[in-house]
Amino acid sequence: MTTAEVVDARKNRINADGAWALLKDAKSVTVAKGKKFQKFAAVADEKEAVMQQAMGPSGNLRAPTYRVGDDYLIGFNADLYQEWVK
Repeated sequence: MTTAEVVDARKNRINADGAWALLKDAKSVTVAKGKKFQKFAAVADEKEAVMQQAMGPSGNLRAPTYRVGDDYLIGFNADLYQEWVK
């Protein structure tokens, strides 16, 4: 697996408008918070729920955020990552 682009979240913050511009056309968005995660398949229809989960307490897109094709994985959960790379 190769990485096409790396963005340092400490230097390049992505606010709510920027986050929605990235996520609105996604096939799916999976957001991990601690030991829990939630997958959204109808992203455009669930804007409020997706944005509430994807945004961190600082008002910026949570890190890490990965895009693979048309799918996004936001946040960290070791079990989810292991399942995702299989």
